[in-house]
Amino acid sequence: MPTLKVYRTPIGFHDAYVAAPSKKAALRAWGSEKDLFARGAAELVTDAELSKAPLAEPGVVIKRSRGTAAEQIAALPPDPPRRAQATESAEEAPTRRKAKRAAPPAPKPQPKPQPKPQPKPAPKPRPDRAALDNADDAIGAAGKRHDKARQEIDARIAALQAERDALVREQRAENGALEDARDRLADDYDAAMRAWRG
Repeated sequence: MPTLKVYRTPIGFHDAYVAAPSKKAALRAWGSEKDLFARGAAELVTDAELSKAPLAEPGVVIKRSRGTAAEQIAALPPDPPRRAQATESAEEAPTRRKAKRAAPPAPKPQPKPQPKPQPKPAPKPRPDRAALDNADDAIGAAGKRHDKARQEIDARIAALQAERDALVREQRAENGALEDARDRLADDYDAAMRAWRG
């Protein structure tokens, strides 16, 4: 966090204090576009007591009255003498009125030429999405081809599975018949061996 310093500038009968990281930041807080420091109208505050309140609220302008109300009134410049303003000789008054009548009327201010309206820029052309549409179409066509190829393979797999099932049935039937024939031959052989042994 930048180091804060306290700055002061007079505003009317008050001093405006602000805690800011730089003179430029203090000028911004006061709302001044002029360099008050260069003109000697603002200064750095080194008094710790005067710096407490501004440091407690950085960036906030804190105003403090300079002296009492009586001291402020006493510091005002004296009023100009009324006699000098009000007195006018009888001879001067008609001359001044004549001068006012003879003065030519002030020229009317000429209206400032209005700038010609600038033509609106042509609207930008809308981006072409033909390439994007073509890419979407290509993805759709590829999906259809892939589905068809999978369906053809699935059909071949189903046909092969049916062919395998039929082959298994045939083989089981053939094995059954062969085993039955062997069993009969085994029975005949056993009977012949018993007859041979007597």
